[in-house]
Amino acid sequence: MSCEVKECQCCCGEENDQQKYDKIAEVIAKYKTREGSLIQILHLSQNIYGYLPLKLQRFIAERMEKPLSEVSGVVTFYSFFSTEPRGEHTIRVCLGTACYVRGGKKLVDRLEEILGIEVGETTEDRKFTFEVARCIGACGLAPAMMIDDVVYKQVNPDKLESILAKYKK
Repeated sequence: MSCEVKECQCCCGEENDQQKYDKIAEVIAKYKTREGSLIQILHLSQNIYGYLPLKLQRFIAERMEKPLSEVSGVVTFYSFFSTEPRGEHTIRVCLGTACYVRGGKKLVDRLEEILGIEVGETTEDRKFTFEVARCIGACGLAPAMMIDDVVYKQVNPDKLESILAKYKK
C-alpha cells in the first residue's frame, strides 16, 4: 500500500509536499534500522512537514514497516507532536502555581481575546499557536509567558499587544 502525495501548485519558493515527503523518506531510510528510532523520526518529520497529519503518519508507518496504530499512538501520547498545522510562533502562558496566583489566567483570557482563538488552537493566518505550560522556570518573576524560546516576565494583560506586535512583522 502506498500513500499518494499531492504537489503544491504554488510559486512561492516553498517546498511542495512531494519534496517534503522525499526528505522524510530519506530520514526514515537513515534511522529506520536503529532500535527505538520512531520518536526521532517523528521529530525530524514534524520539523520537515510542520505537523504530523494522519496521511503522513500512514506514510511513516508503511516505510518503517510498523502498524499505523503504533505510530499514531506515539504521536498522540506525546504533547510535542502536533496533528494539526501550527503557527509560525508558539505562545505558552505559564499556569504553574506562582504564575497562576499572580495573574496567569488573566493573560490567557486576554490572549484569547486578542488572538481570537482558544488555548490549543492556531490563528487562521497561522502566525500563532497558543498553549499553556505548567511551569517555565520563571517563578520569581511571575506571571510569565514564552513566545518561541523567549521568556517574558512580569507580564500584565496591558503589555500583551505590544509584545505580540514584535512577532506580527
